[in-house]
Amino acid sequence: MLRNDDLARLLLRLALGTLMLFHGIHKLLHGIAHIQGMLQAHGLPGWFGYGVFIGEVIAPVMIILGLYARIGAALMAANMLVAVALVGGLFPLQLSKTGGPVSEMALLYLFAALALFFSGPGKYGINRS
Repeated sequence: MLRNDDLARLLLRLALGTLMLFHGIHKLLHGIAHIQGMLQAHGLPGWFGYGVFIGEVIAPVMIILGLYARIGAALMAANMLVAVALVGGLFPLQLSKTGGPVSEMALLYLFAALALFFSGPGKYGINRS
């Protein structure tokens, strides 16, 4: 049986980081007004929305490069906790029109980031932290 944990971690890093980076680039190009509006609707200051750039641009780059990837994964997980709260509110597992939870994508990113945080980046990266 073929087993290569480091290759599996590299694939997880590349998939998680690259897919999340697309979300961050979109926000860089089109702004974060919708996120600021959701935060303000929950009684939080709109400037908290700028934290999305940490979780969706800086953290993914850290993860892709394997540069302090555990820290990047923790930042992304924190970002996704906020996303789950904003999108799903008190009922993040409530079903959407398509049958999946309303917070499905945010939950998937959250748990993938946690898996990377606990497993570490593997040997194919700039450092092993």
